[in-house]
Amino acid sequence: MPYDPSAFPAFAVTVDLVVLTVRRHSLCALAVRRGEAPFKGRWALPGGFVRADEDLAAAAARELAEETGLLAHDPTLPVPPNAAHLEQLATYGDPKRDPRMRVVSVAHLALAPDLPAPRAGGDAHSVRWAPVESLLDQDGAFSRDSDLAAPLAFDHARILADGVERARSKIEYSSLATAFCPQEFTVGELRRVYEAVWGVALDPRNFHRKVTGTPGFLVPTGGTTTRQGGRPAQLFRAGGATLLNPPMLRPEV
Repeated sequence: MPYDPSAFPAFAVTVDLVVLTVRRHSLCALAVRRGEAPFKGRWALPGGFVRADEDLAAAAARELAEETGLLAHDPTLPVPPNAAHLEQLATYGDPKRDPRMRVVSVAHLALAPDLPAPRAGGDAHSVRWAPVESLLDQDGAFSRDSDLAAPLAFDHARILADGVERARSKIEYSSLATAFCPQEFTVGELRRVYEAVWGVALDPRNFHRKVTGTPGFLVPTGGTTTRQGGRPAQLFRAGGATLLNPPMLRPEV
């Protein structure tokens, strides 16, 4: 039998972004308040429909640039100042996840250093950074702010939770934690990234010994900084290692 496209129901494809950064020593996600139906007035993850002439990676990179001004970082090239780590997270296709029609979402995870206050665009009424635990806990401080008691729109709470867990697990065995840092950073700044992402307190001396003793993880730049106060601290940049051996195991909590 010849292929008949009309025999199959049409559906749309979107990309949703879990954009994570560390602000004020807290792991935060970008949340947009929807200005249009469905779920008008509810908070959601940034994202949008994939255009007919673009692939998934291009759609995710476009949405990232529109929402944050960041460029998706090509790992084969030097890191530009406005770059972010971007990777595909998972696909979500529950038939009832979008009340408009059958919509399959390919979610992506984006990580970047401390970012400024964002500006709303597209169909977003407003946009803000919020601690991830507040977005996921509807009894938390974020939900008590104004009229934000409703859960995230669509299935975005599940997508956010999956993105946070991906980040938490990947910094155990990869150098991904450096994506939250500026191009030059101190061991103390890197430690605060681990503490924010994992939600734990780490022993500074043990952490310093582990990260500086892991081959290829950090490379000294030869400079120092006093931006954290106190005595000058040595500056590092990310090394060439993508996998950490031994891994940085997450403490039991």
